[in-house]
Amino acid sequence: MFWSKIAGVYDLVENAYNGKANARTTDYVASLMTGDDKVLECACGTGMFSVKIAPRVKDLTATDLAEGMLRQTARKCKAFGNVRVEPGDITELRFADDTFDKAVAANVIHLVDDPKKAIDELKRVVKPGGMIIIPTYIHFDRSIAANVFNKAGAGFKRHFTEENYKKFFEDLGIDDVKFNVLDGRMQCDVAVFTNG
Repeated sequence: MFWSKIAGVYDLVENAYNGKANARTTDYVASLMTGDDKVLECACGTGMFSVKIAPRVKDLTATDLAEGMLRQTARKCKAFGNVRVEPGDITELRFADDTFDKAVAANVIHLVDDPKKAIDELKRVVKPGGMIIIPTYIHFDRSIAANVFNKAGAGFKRHFTEENYKKFFEDLGIDDVKFNVLDGRMQCDVAVFTNG
């Protein structure tokens, strides 16, 4: 799997190319957490968000399909006693309905074949009134790094702009989404909505 193969160098590439946007985005997402939260993180990658979320919440379950990425997250989060790192597919979550207070799915929605199924699964496992947070790179089809990753086998299914990211949620019937665009070489648009 492409993502397992690049797990060892992913942080180096991401931080060198888009470190400022990543720092802003992870800090913003972490600021949405509270001490009583039970949080699911889908597509945790190397733990870039996990290490910022873990100190702020009661419990974090970090999942990913790529074993190499999971090893990186487990290594980074070993000091936290409230983190479980395990395999997981965002389109087929193995958790019961209404398990989590919040869910984070960062920079993955452009990779899945069926993004509606992924969103439906997040809505299923998050309690009513809970929060779903979906940061996504926008305009990355114009970035050198995204083109290199895609040519190497990343398998991007779609490219978002600010406008079509909003339309993506509108088309799903989710109309109470708040968006926050964080600047960087590849801007990140953080979509946040209440599960209702």
